[in-house]
Amino acid sequence: MSRVVFLEERCKGCRLCVAACPCGILRPSGRFNRHGYEVMEQAGTCSGCASCAVMCPDVAIRVFRSVKAKEGAA
Repeated sequence: MSRVVFLEERCKGCRLCVAACPCGILRPSGRFNRHGYEVMEQAGTCSGCASCAVMCPDVAIRVFRSVKAKEGAA
């Protein structure tokens, strides 16, 4: 299973990642960073496509692909 990691202090809560995710697994977390922005979280199984990371204007997302996801993408 692939994993999405949010660099919470960089996130501005714009939710562009939520809109970009084809699996619909990203959502607001209910947690806020020190700047007062609500950060996002992963709430389902990630395919490892990294659409969310590409869309993020603040470079606040890292996607770690599982071996299974890499093999399936090829």
